[in-house]
Amino acid sequence: MTQHVQTAEATAKPGAVKETIEIVKTIVYALAIALVIRVLLFQPFTIPSASMEPNLLVGDYIIVSKYSYGYSKHSVPFSPPVFEGRIFERTPERGDVIVFKLPSDGKKDYIKRLIGLPGDRIRMRDGALYINGQPVKRDVGSLGVDESPFGQDRVVKQVGETFPGGRSFITQDSAETDMDNTQEYVVPAGHYFFMGDNRDNSLDSRVGQDAGGVGFVPAENLQGKAQVILLSWDQASLFQPWTWFTRARPDRFFKLVK
Repeated sequence: MTQHVQTAEATAKPGAVKETIEIVKTIVYALAIALVIRVLLFQPFTIPSASMEPNLLVGDYIIVSKYSYGYSKHSVPFSPPVFEGRIFERTPERGDVIVFKLPSDGKKDYIKRLIGLPGDRIRMRDGALYINGQPVKRDVGSLGVDESPFGQDRVVKQVGETFPGGRSFITQDSAETDMDNTQEYVVPAGHYFFMGDNRDNSLDSRVGQDAGGVGFVPAENLQGKAQVILLSWDQASLFQPWTWFTRARPDRFFKLVK
């Protein structure tokens, strides 16, 4: 009897080791596949601020296509200096909503709308956008109230803008600010000019890097194009699971980013 038990234990150990190896291999394969998908195809992001309202809201969970403009070191987690510039580079289109690395530190992820291509001249006059000396067509729409938690609610208006070529989207205007009237910016070669759709609540390319803004964004810093709002929550809490349902915004699920 004793000899039989010892033999059973001896034969069980190789099986357990083999099973452990298979589990580890499965985990490694899964991580490798996830990394390839994240680097080459798609990456999820959450929207943390109101700078892209009314099109993207705080709590939107979006999917970004990594292949849209080719790849740079910023396509890889932690931006290792594996190469310079972009490979398989494709030029973005004016009006694209793009995730990029903040030029001043190369670590923070920002999302804004592409306004200016290399060589473009960009300017704001009385809240209106001018590209290469021509005003962008504007259509002032409905008024609303921006409810502030600090008791300083503001009247906001939604303004439709249409770029040359017919691409249109909605922006939000809530106050007269210094950024309603700017100098003329000339976009350098190999760089892009971005603005938030919430024009009076966005530190974007209208603000230089030395003042805490975005400034001009090098092509290398582009990560991908925002394609779809996968899910959306209004102040849901990880530690309050019921808010995952009560705070959900199903009308925004699977909504294309325009």
